[in-house]
Amino acid sequence: MLDLTNVLAGPFCCYQLAQLGAEVLKVEVPGSGDLARQLGADPELNSKLMGASFLAQNAGKRSITVNLKHADGKAIFRKLVTTADVVVENFRPRVMERLGLGYKELQTSKGDLIYCAISGFGQDGPLKDNPAYDQIVQGLSGVMSITGDRHSAPLRVGYPIADTIGGVTAAFAIAAALFRRARSGAGEFIDVSMLEATIASMGWAVSNWLIAGMAPQPMGNENMTASPSGTFSTRDGLLNIAANEQNQFVTLCGLTGRQDLIADPRFAQREERKHYRQELKREIEKALAAKSAREWSDIFNRNGVPAGEVLSIPEVLKHRQVVERGLVKRFPAATGADRELAMVRSGFRLASGDPAPAAPPPTLGADTEAILLELGYDRESIAQLRSSQVI
Repeated sequence: MLDLTNVLAGPFCCYQLAQLGAEVLKVEVPGSGDLARQLGADPELNSKLMGASFLAQNAGKRSITVNLKHADGKAIFRKLVTTADVVVENFRPRVMERLGLGYKELQTSKGDLIYCAISGFGQDGPLKDNPAYDQIVQGLSGVMSITGDRHSAPLRVGYPIADTIGGVTAAFAIAAALFRRARSGAGEFIDVSMLEATIASMGWAVSNWLIAGMAPQPMGNENMTASPSGTFSTRDGLLNIAANEQNQFVTLCGLTGRQDLIADPRFAQREERKHYRQELKREIEKALAAKSAREWSDIFNRNGVPAGEVLSIPEVLKHRQVVERGLVKRFPAATGADRELAMVRSGFRLASGDPAPAAPPPTLGADTEAILLELGYDRESIAQLRSSQVI
């Protein structure tokens, strides 16, 4: 795979496939590389072009620097394409065409090439040329309109969800295209719109409007489909409870010593509970004040009532469930960072071997010479390309 992408959606896509065994060559601009190399909470890493934002989704890749605006750089890229199965880019529409490196041009070198273009709004339509950042897409997609409550909405989701969904969608589409090519021999052009991918992920929120004619409303930590289902205060910490079924509600009332709520006409049936959700919440929280969120979580789950603590990121990364399944991959004293690096691998396991990056994220251009030698360039030619600032 040739990864020409920057910052998040594209790099995240290629990172998922790298963990599954794809050989990913990250093609970067000489001198600066992926903008994410300069982004993150650690200024020292940013100055080394190994920013935390870059480290998060570029492990297991190789890095080659090529100036795609230079004729010799274009020639290098075309040679790379002849060796590749997939090209992934997240430029604005037609940028690659203007460089003479668009899908149709590259097909002349690699007829069965799979080419994935990730953009904010897709390759056509009235917004196609607009710059797209995660927050812009969150707002346009409707995500912000249903995030928060009636006092705080519209509210941005606390991480770049549109970028991430765009990356996952692209990885899924590429995997499907590779499978199809294995059967038909045909390449593919994949047009991923972050806006459309995000809307598609909203499921019930969209279908409630399309099918039932009900516009979704921001409900904060409450679940519109059931009650008691949401976030509750305890003696120590917040607790999510999802007692979505009648038997779960009855069990919850028994476990908290509030059997009286079962017969209360405001709470006896599912629809009534939804109407009086705030009143029910206040009654349940009185009982929950007797124990901590962790204690109640254990009690409820042992008895079939879905519940879980509301944790911070540091807390969940130390949680025994996450630790025992080895979600975090660590590389000691990684080159370019001069420290141990830790990153999150894929969110699924395989009996044949769990997805995981094989190597730490590369320093900028770390593999340029080796890759050019593999393409047939000699050291003298490589030196000339470097002096001409092609690489």
